[in-house]
Amino acid sequence: MRHHQIHQHPHHDHPLHRAEFPGFGRGGEFPGFPPFGPRRRPKGDVRAAILAILAADGVEAVNGYGIMKAIGEQTEGAWTPSPGSVYPTLQQLVDEGLIAPTGEGRKTEYALTEEGRAYTAEHAEELASWATAQRPSDAARALMESAGRLMAVLGQFRHAATDAQRAAAAEQLDATRKALYLILAE
Repeated sequence: MRHHQIHQHPHHDHPLHRAEFPGFGRGGEFPGFPPFGPRRRPKGDVRAAILAILAADGVEAVNGYGIMKAIGEQTEGAWTPSPGSVYPTLQQLVDEGLIAPTGEGRKTEYALTEEGRAYTAEHAEELASWATAQRPSDAARALMESAGRLMAVLGQFRHAATDAQRAAAAEQLDATRKALYLILAE
């Protein structure tokens, strides 16, 4: 019987691979913020986002990069889809006859067709809500700002604290972590 071993990345425990304060880690959106399991990013409706952006007043045509940038701006940075989700969706919308490409390569821009304008007018309410669903709430923003302030203080412990102060801080953080889990359990 063969036994299969799970191999970890050889540098998994290397200090530069882990999120360390106050620098940038491999974790969340904030400098030094630790990862929470697999990286979780909001996934939105790319199709609705593209159609809403192209249907916006004053928009003639936009390239793929411009669409990704607009999605990031309209969701206040909470969601920026990858090219791997935007470009196939653009092609799908072209195939459906809702948008038409002009230009080639990186200069390809997309605009609504007549059919696309009719579709976006008919589904205006649905398309208008895509960005709102992705934006962080005021409470989420406040939580992340508070976490950022905590990380700044922890950065000071790295360089300007004694080992006794670090131990006391670690105890306090463990107590806080447990208290936070209790809030989630409610």
